[in-house]
Amino acid sequence: MRIVIIGAGECGIRATLALRQEGFDGSIDLVHGETHEPYERPPLSKPGPDGLSLKPISGAADVLAANITIHHDVRAFAIDRTTKTVALSNDETLNYDRLLLATGASPRRLIVEGKEIAQARYLRTYDDAKALYDVLSPDYRLTIIGAGFIGLELAAEARRRGAPTTVIESAPRILARAVPAELATRIEARHRAEGVAFHIGHAIQSINAVRLITLDDGTEIAGDILVAGIGSIPETTLAASAGLALSNGIAVNGFLQTSDPDIFAAGDCCSFPHPLYDDKRIRLESWRAAQEQGAYVARAMLGSSDPFNAVPWFWSEQYDLTLQIAGIPSEGTKTLTRGLDADSTILFHLNDGGRLVGASGLGMGNRVARDIRLAEMLIAKGICPDADALEDSSVSLKTLLSPRS
Repeated sequence: MRIVIIGAGECGIRATLALRQEGFDGSIDLVHGETHEPYERPPLSKPGPDGLSLKPISGAADVLAANITIHHDVRAFAIDRTTKTVALSNDETLNYDRLLLATGASPRRLIVEGKEIAQARYLRTYDDAKALYDVLSPDYRLTIIGAGFIGLELAAEARRRGAPTTVIESAPRILARAVPAELATRIEARHRAEGVAFHIGHAIQSINAVRLITLDDGTEIAGDILVAGIGSIPETTLAASAGLALSNGIAVNGFLQTSDPDIFAAGDCCSFPHPLYDDKRIRLESWRAAQEQGAYVARAMLGSSDPFNAVPWFWSEQYDLTLQIAGIPSEGTKTLTRGLDADSTILFHLNDGGRLVGASGLGMGNRVARDIRLAEMLIAKGICPDADALEDSSVSLKTLLSPRS
């Protein structure tokens, strides 16, 4: 059997290695569209005190040793489902019996007055990040469009480098899609304390050729570097041209199988029904989801019959604060608060039936990690924990994993 994997990010690399670990000894072709060796993307927006470096994906060096053919700096541009072939940009054609699309997502382009803003930079690839950090300094004013995770992590790094930084967000608050307001307010305050200027709840009216931004209330913001962090779009071009079903990305079933039974999709590019949330279709954009789906889909392509059901998990580091989220907080209708100390808080999100469906933690350093991990286990087990115990920090969450009958 021949397997072709398109995409050599975290998901594609995990799937490639997992196939060999599962005992698959057939042909594997990995299509990698960049010149660099496969690398981690999280450090691009939070490079750390030593600055930006090209951090290889753990295990990527083992790919060649596992007798896998990797096609560097080559892109797949067409799938022929009838002949089961993939056409590459170097005029080569790959045959497949199973095909995995791990094509990820692309930055949403900044459009103002119906036109894409040519001056806008994006932070998706290592080359994007290097070009930005090469000039990011106190001598250049940085304007960030979008107060999501990428924008805020970049703002924290910019302030560490001393760059004057302004963040513009058209929504009523920062991190509106993923983080409870209570925690988002604290994160915003931390940024303001570091000197970040915010313009929240105002849309951009215009941007001129010298990066002068005018907001809908008439405010003018001058800057030297303009970065857009306004979300991402799942990369579905190949899937769409091949006639595969789409729904907020490439639509897959619980086994990450597309509408073509021989084609699978995993990672940022796909949406799938999650059994912990009544099979609601979701799409996850996170490093760990890419890891978990990559390892899972390898088994699925080899015939595994267990659906994907890993609990979503995400983290972000900004200054000395760490945010961790398990599950899907927005699925909750009731929120309970556990104060760990003066600087660290866990919010528990329960549905109408009292089942824990999400947990959001914010604290100094790694303070919230243990409780978020235990909350993740509670979510996976579908437990309806005692509300008083959740709020009482003297009660170990571990004791709630085996509820009394």
